[in-house]
Amino acid sequence: MTAVIDSFRGPWCIAVYTWREGMRKKTLVGFLVLSLLVIFGSSFMSSFLDPSAQSDMELKLIKDICVTTIAIFGMLITVFISASVVPTEMDNKVIYTVLSKPVRRVQYLLGKFLGVQLIILVNLALMGALFFLAIYLKQRILPTLLLWSILLTYFQFIIVSAFTFAISCASTSSVLPTIGGLFIYITGTLTEYLKDVFTRSGQTGELLDKIVGYLAYALYNVLPNLMHFDLKDQIINRAPNDPPTDVLIPNLIAYGLLYAITGFIMSYIIFRRKEM
Repeated sequence: MTAVIDSFRGPWCIAVYTWREGMRKKTLVGFLVLSLLVIFGSSFMSSFLDPSAQSDMELKLIKDICVTTIAIFGMLITVFISASVVPTEMDNKVIYTVLSKPVRRVQYLLGKFLGVQLIILVNLALMGALFFLAIYLKQRILPTLLLWSILLTYFQFIIVSAFTFAISCASTSSVLPTIGGLFIYITGTLTEYLKDVFTRSGQTGELLDKIVGYLAYALYNVLPNLMHFDLKDQIINRAPNDPPTDVLIPNLIAYGLLYAITGFIMSYIIFRRKEM
């Protein structure tokens, strides 16, 4: 038992250090402050609506702005921090000092990845708490549906974070991983269209059309579908204390963890072959 605790002590220390350093980054703080200002300011934006329709439309506008803000700025924070933690330490030579100690590469990567997740969780919690407060003050009902949405949003973020982290392990700069992370997010939100391509393929009877259809179907089954985690429409159109419908929360959590573990394994394979 002591050996197990000792083996995780190193990664945890690296995770805490990564969290502290990440929270000091001016770009990340800027994203967070801007997102909080947009969420806080959504109440003022809604005051410009027609007073006759203000009660219902105002609430929907606040929800729409807040959900979109959390999705956009949360993803920017996720991609930025996941893309920069390893390349930054390689650039300032800190990684060589850490690996010269009795710390294995897998422990180092695990610590960095856990540190990234701590940063994402803290930022998501701050944005979610302000949104939670805004909805509660408007309706005086605990928005439990929002809590489910924030939970699923994190597992959406962890998928993008894991694969962005893997790209960063192969790069000496944070530019390429940042572009790759944004591409992963955009691709993940458009995965559902691949199914439509497969459904419409083969109608012309041409071989190329069938090949494109089967390729789209293969990509649909391999690539993560981030839209599975999206509860935006339910938050906007349903009561705040309604349970989520048409989603299986445990299955989505397992789905997110599976892709996150896959991304981390890719990170280790890439990082293990890196000469340092």
